[in-house]
Amino acid sequence: MKRPSLNFLVDGLAFTAFVLLTTSGVLMRYVLPPGSGHFTMVWGLDRHEWGSLHFWLAIVLLAALTLHVYLHWRWIVTVVRGRPREGSGARIGLGIVGLLALLALALAPFVSPVERTGTNLRPRGPHSEEMESRGAIRGFMTLREVEQATGVPADSIARALGLPADLSPGQRLGRLGRTYGFTMQDVRRIVEEHQQSR
Repeated sequence: MKRPSLNFLVDGLAFTAFVLLTTSGVLMRYVLPPGSGHFTMVWGLDRHEWGSLHFWLAIVLLAALTLHVYLHWRWIVTVVRGRPREGSGARIGLGIVGLLALLALALAPFVSPVERTGTNLRPRGPHSEEMESRGAIRGFMTLREVEQATGVPADSIARALGLPADLSPGQRLGRLGRTYGFTMQDVRRIVEEHQQSR
């Protein structure tokens, strides 16, 4: 393949990946915000699946840009060197320092310590300690998981929420809330009232 055609192909791939990366990022920020989990979808993909697509688009963009730099390496070196004159070495040194600083900044998150800011409230099992408090009831949980975590029977919660008697306790609270018009705060209040009445 001729060099101009290869440049066009690589640049076209980089531009396409950039546009799709931006689109998926905006989609995850505003249409499928954090916390939407498995309850909202666009084109059959939830936020986590869009996140995976976003990651792979970033990899494609990085690969295309790396290839772009490789194809234009001689031009880059020529620009960094400039015309030979006094002080040209400083220009090359600054270019190298800038490149090393960029690489250090890119790698820093991978070598930095991970900070723990709180408890993971996602259930790890039926008797997970994180689910024992009423505040830990989240939309990704099912009625059955709330029952296991709090000891309040799922059918009592469903009845207090006005849900149909034949409703499966395996459905997620977030989806049920949107369908039947209740909030997680309503579920927490019902659980608290039931626990206090014991």
